[in-house]
Amino acid sequence: MSNQPVIVILSVVIAYLIGSVSFAVIVSKLFGLSDPRTYGSKNPGATNVLRSGNKAAAILTLAGDAFKGWFAVWLAFLFNMPPTVIALVAIAVFVGHLWPVFFKFAGGKGVATAAGVLLGLNGWIGAGTLITWLVVAICFRYSSLAALIASLFAPFYTGLILGTANPLFGAVCLMSALLIYRHLKNIKNLIAGKESRLGSKKSAT
Repeated sequence: MSNQPVIVILSVVIAYLIGSVSFAVIVSKLFGLSDPRTYGSKNPGATNVLRSGNKAAAILTLAGDAFKGWFAVWLAFLFNMPPTVIALVAIAVFVGHLWPVFFKFAGGKGVATAAGVLLGLNGWIGAGTLITWLVVAICFRYSSLAALIASLFAPFYTGLILGTANPLFGAVCLMSALLIYRHLKNIKNLIAGKESRLGSKKSAT
């Protein structure tokens, strides 16, 4: 049944809608904070919410964005979807975060959601990518740099563990490419020495 076109389309649409839930905006409203799309990097993500000075809100945003990525993939596994459909679901929930239908298609950069997706696909892949992000973030204190390097390693880990012939490898490669694309401004800022470090406040750009 999972191979029927209607089931595949429905799975992808549901995953996209799950990804479209922006926890940065929702959590900020619950905490009475400014819309994260109006200050700092103007990115609705955990790092920018942290610039509000509210660590609890940032942690909840991070957890929510990661959870939705994991949850969509978990559902696909729960319903015994074939690898190709799981790959499409992984991409759909990630794209939903980047371009959410509920928030006028203005979404985040996908770091936390990608981490959740990777953890859902394979715990070792997710753990390896998260450790890579953490090491770079601690050493250089640039969230964007950590995300970029982790996104380059994610396909490597996936290919090593699942094999390059697995449809999930292609999904992770596409997610990594999209994540890098969403960080083009950060790349320019890093080169120019203007990128904000972790823990900087609202005045950061």
